[in-house]
Amino acid sequence: MNAYLWLKLLHVLAAIVAVGTNVTYFVWLRLVRDQSTDDAFVLKGLYALDRRLANPAYIVLPVTGIIMVLVGDIGFSTLWVAASLILFIALAVFAGVAFTPSLKRQLQLAQTGGGRGSPEYAAAAKRTTTTGALTMVIIAAIVFFM
Repeated sequence: MNAYLWLKLLHVLAAIVAVGTNVTYFVWLRLVRDQSTDDAFVLKGLYALDRRLANPAYIVLPVTGIIMVLVGDIGFSTLWVAASLILFIALAVFAGVAFTPSLKRQLQLAQTGGGRGSPEYAAAAKRTTTTGALTMVIIAAIVFFM
């Protein structure tokens, strides 16, 4: 198997891990919203999945993708490559500025006792869900182009 195919395999596996992990967030956030769970425990687990699985996979994706473009027969000016790179940059910025801080804030409130009953926690939970959904819209667009 040549280098391009190994890169492609690594790229696809990273996409499966990254997107698959992100899709589970809706299950976790729904558990926090609808169940009588230990919110801090569930949110801490979700945050760990984000840091330890999804984010490392999202680092592998552009590295392998860019190398594949460089060694393959596809150029950066190809529409789906250019659009995917632009959307990936937008995703990274949006996740860093909106989703991750929202999740951190919700987790902080759950750990300090400002949980379910407080309006501040409800607002943080809504922000986390909304920014998570918007993140998935960007991810879906990237997957569409790929």
